[in-house]
Amino acid sequence: MDRIASMTAFVKVAENSGFSAAARQLNISTSMVTTHVNALEDRLGVRLLNRTTRKVSLTEVGQAYYGRCVHILSDIDDADQIVEAQQSKPRGVLRLNVASAIPSILGPSVAEYVALYPDVSVRIIATSRMVDLVEKGFDLAIRIVPIPDSALIVRHLASYRFVICGAPSYFARRGEPRDPSELIHHNCMMFSDPPWANEWHFGGSGGDRSIALSGNLQTNTGETLRIAAAHGQGLIYVPTFMVADELKSGRLVPILTKFLSAELSIDAIYPHRRHLSPKVRSFIDFVAKNFHDAKWTDPNEPE
Repeated sequence: MDRIASMTAFVKVAENSGFSAAARQLNISTSMVTTHVNALEDRLGVRLLNRTTRKVSLTEVGQAYYGRCVHILSDIDDADQIVEAQQSKPRGVLRLNVASAIPSILGPSVAEYVALYPDVSVRIIATSRMVDLVEKGFDLAIRIVPIPDSALIVRHLASYRFVICGAPSYFARRGEPRDPSELIHHNCMMFSDPPWANEWHFGGSGGDRSIALSGNLQTNTGETLRIAAAHGQGLIYVPTFMVADELKSGRLVPILTKFLSAELSIDAIYPHRRHLSPKVRSFIDFVAKNFHDAKWTDPNEPE
């Protein structure tokens, strides 16, 4: 029998000088209260309560045991309250693994979130590939490429598209390709990591196809590609959110948009749905709202 439940029943009997009153407070039957007290006495090999038809009172050893039970049950209540407090308000270190393209759009949300929840600090590690969240100690991942089927929980945060773009100075020198097949004659700067290394993928009116291309720059950082393209070095194939400002200002110009119709997903990924900590739950909700409200340029649709 649950010893804590039995101790609780014993304390209530002692405080109310009766089994029936204790049963009413605990919302259980009188016989169950009696069973709990009897179980304690049998376990300890002593009588804790003197029982008469008119009165229930503590024995000498029962008085000493009562004092310790009250202390123990109070400590348990304190422990429960500490956990409940931790679960009611975001606090602690939030460890994030993110795709290498994400920090530029995630940064504003992180700054707003920690201002709203000053008891939370955020540690972000960007990697080109998804890592083992449990093994590496991450609370959450935010990725832009679908993960293989697994037991992980995936929540959609936002949609995005890819864009091929270059600077006006580049097109002035090299001309603008009108079909993906013409890209083999252009300087196509690449991500060095899968799934986009060496190939650009097309759909839309031209049908699904992939074209192996090359250029004079390959890197695992989207920021490097963005800067190089804005300086007229060549063409890049990147998520629209990475070059939204440049597209709006005209520093980069989208091309071949009718061949890039596929919509992709930015996802929050975490190990467990049950007992999700407040810092993880609140951060996911916060980022989802910010991403939903964001105005990321889509070259396929006019603003």
